[in-house]
Amino acid sequence: MKKLEYLAVSLTLVAVILVAVLVHGVLLDREGALAYGYASVYDEAPADNSDSSSHDPAPQVTYSLDDSYLTERWGISRIEAPQAWQITRGDQAVIVAVLDTGINKDNQDLADRVAAEVNFTGSPTIDDLYGHGTHMAGTIVAIAPECRLMNVKVADDWGRCEPSVVARGIIWAVDQGAQVISVSLSMKAWPDLEEAVNYAWSQGAIIIAAAGNKGRSEPSYPAYYANCLAVAGTNQNDSLALLSSYGDWVDVAAPGFNIYSELPQNQYGYKTGTSAAGAHVSGIAARVFSVVEDSNGNGTINDEARWAIENSCVPITGVDVEKGLVNAFQAVTKTISSYSP
Repeated sequence: MKKLEYLAVSLTLVAVILVAVLVHGVLLDREGALAYGYASVYDEAPADNSDSSSHDPAPQVTYSLDDSYLTERWGISRIEAPQAWQITRGDQAVIVAVLDTGINKDNQDLADRVAAEVNFTGSPTIDDLYGHGTHMAGTIVAIAPECRLMNVKVADDWGRCEPSVVARGIIWAVDQGAQVISVSLSMKAWPDLEEAVNYAWSQGAIIIAAAGNKGRSEPSYPAYYANCLAVAGTNQNDSLALLSSYGDWVDVAAPGFNIYSELPQNQYGYKTGTSAAGAHVSGIAARVFSVVEDSNGNGTINDEARWAIENSCVPITGVDVEKGLVNAFQAVTKTISSYSP
């Protein structure tokens, strides 16, 4: 009888394990499906197996070399943004469009930054209820404190979006005067999306796009398009960040692990992923746009800006990207000194 009881218990445990495996597989399949079509815009990877949006009380932020917040915002120090502030802190004439889940303007560091906004989603509010867009905007402003933002809400309050909606957001942002377009989104290829990317480039804007968090070399869009600057994520050791995509189609790398930034309701917290890496490069692009000139006389400066960002990268080993780790100080310095594509 006891053998039968043991056998029954064993079979029950096996059944529980099988159900758990099946449920886990379904969840993974669902996550993969959300990354395409009605896309989960960035597939954020939790930092250190913890919640990627942990909250802290709001500190006072004033952006100087001595600020203690730089200890938390390690990525800003790693790309030498404070050194670049001695040359330029950005310019209010430079507008960075943040195509994301919205920007929460109640945050003390973002309240006066938003120059224009639009809601392309079915959400009843243009504010960020999900937390991702606000986090990206906070990193951009921390790097380029004098720039202004454009809140282009293309992802809903659950972080979902469609390529066609992102395409509309890009065109709207360009037509409203955005020079830098930050797209921390990952989705499938779409003809309208590529056309919008090419339109932005033709009008003198630069699109910074997250390479995605698939942990492999599979292309992600819009980052894969030629007229986007694709960004992988790195950690504090200059190694590839958790789940960051990579490959010869990825142009540059930037900090994307345990990144501390603003969240809704005047909170702060950490996120890990190429989204945060893209936000770092968007901040650098805003700084470069404030000092770059049309050296080749073609009527635009986005080509000079991209050249400066790519050709000022610091080589890093073991990270499969085309150029290397971005450097704000060297990018601004190279912008001022020369341009030779």
